[in-house]
Amino acid sequence: MAQSTRFVVSAMRAVTDRPITSSRSSPLSPQRRIELKVASDPANLASVRKAIEEFAAGMGFDEKAVAEIGLCVNEAMANVIRHAYQGRTDRPVHVTAAAEKADGGKEQITITLRDWGNGVDPSTLPQRPHDPHTPGGVGLICLRQWMDQVLYNRQPDGMLTTLIRPKR
Repeated sequence: MAQSTRFVVSAMRAVTDRPITSSRSSPLSPQRRIELKVASDPANLASVRKAIEEFAAGMGFDEKAVAEIGLCVNEAMANVIRHAYQGRTDRPVHVTAAAEKADGGKEQITITLRDWGNGVDPSTLPQRPHDPHTPGGVGLICLRQWMDQVLYNRQPDGMLTTLIRPKR
């Protein structure tokens, strides 16, 4: 029987008044899925990143992989705030992470970020050269380098970004 554990990350501002939920298959088993509903406020980046890093660590990813996954989620959410919402801090962002079996039986983390922004697919935009002296521009580079799959699925009212990384 599935049991639900409720928790609230204190620095996170929920979009609704419902607490953030976490699902476990039993009280002692590792989490198999988390769902975070937050506002598009940059103040929420660290809390979302930490929650995803803790989830990945609980799945058994090593310290380096946990840091890379956390940075990718941070960059993807920052891109949603900056580009999809043009800096608005009051728009919803739904982030989920799930432990899944990949082809071949390997376990993988699948992270989704759902926004209700402008629906622009960043993979269709020309790649600009990275200039270390200019802020920005590293998010997509990190995603391409550290995630095995990055999928952008345009929705009628925004975008669903999916990040996938198997355990190696």
